[in-house]
Amino acid sequence: QVQVVESGGGLVQPGGSLRLSCAASGSIFRVNEIGWYRQAPGEQRELVAVITYSDNTNYGNFVKGRFTISRDNAENTVNLQMNSLKPEDTAVYYCNVDVTETMYSDPADYWGQGTQVTVSS
Repeated sequence: QVQVVESGGGLVQPGGSLRLSCAASGSIFRVNEIGWYRQAPGEQRELVAVITYSDNTNYGNFVKGRFTISRDNAENTVNLQMNSLKPEDTAVYYCNVDVTETMYSDPADYWGQGTQVTVSS
């Protein structure tokens, strides 16, 4: 089993910054891909940013250079630095981990419980 724990959400004013962190632990041979999705009320969950084991990144179209994702393969952690935040960035942010649990396992997907990000004056 794999546990995914997020931290770093909160309330910030427009134009401000937040840093989200996520740690995966448990039965892990390798974290293949790790990243963040978000879901606002009444909306579908959407990609924010993901990073692969070899540091290839993919960002949602709305990011436009404001966010930076980074990972530590040794610690199985990922950070998301969010700058120039806008009210429309308000959502619950979820960490997603694609994990191979043993050398012979198929990849499996795990989600964190989510952390609230609110951008408001």
